Amino acid sequence: MEDIILKKFAESVKKLRTEKGLSQEDLALKANLDRTYIGRIERAERNPSLIVLYKLAIAFDMDLSELLKTIK
Repeated sequence: MEDIILKKFAESVKKLRTEKGLSQEDLALKANLDRTYIGRIERAERNPSLIVLYKLAIAFDMDLSELLKTIK
């Protein structure tokens, strides 16, 4: 079950990033995260903490709840 959620979140982050025209490096800079960490999230290799989820939401210019709703 956890793997499925991580994969869905990974797909969601990658989709949002590409829709906004951001590279992994651009997103990392906006979220104050390491570029390699973004790649690991997008490959479902990392289970991001609540703090990281919040940073990603801010970088995508959305509320945390909106970011979580993108997981399908």
